[in-house]
Amino acid sequence: MEKTLPPIPAKRYFTIGEVGDLCGVKPHVLRYWEQEFTQLRPMKRRGNRRYYQHHEVLMIRRIRDLLYDQGFTISGARNKMQELLQTERDKKRNGEVMLDGVDDLEVDGEELDDLDSELAADPTEQGMPLIQLRRELFEIRDLLAMAD
Repeated sequence: MEKTLPPIPAKRYFTIGEVGDLCGVKPHVLRYWEQEFTQLRPMKRRGNRRYYQHHEVLMIRRIRDLLYDQGFTISGARNKMQELLQTERDKKRNGEVMLDGVDDLEVDGEELDDLDSELAADPTEQGMPLIQLRRELFEIRDLLAMAD
């Protein structure tokens, strides 16, 4: 069931329909996976609408890969996800940088400008320092990509 998934756009939140399209699964499957994988907790707002963040989309892609491509059972995939998350926590604790999923984040200059204006307009964010930091991180990512 090898299927190329589309790149994840640079957005803050994704609806369940968007995540279904990005991950190649139906919304009812995503709702079921929320019950089976405790790590998967999308934010819920008005009317119990789910909003997923970028890291949750990556997690869903991992779950999908384990179940559909690698043939794990739900229980086996749940255990593997716990192992993977523990490994990531250990690496972060040891100061190692995790770049898993960076290839999935595609952004061009116009999208980056949209992100900047979204950050600048949001009073809950720290404003300009985050805008500059995000720009620098994308520049570093582009430089690393050219080095490969």
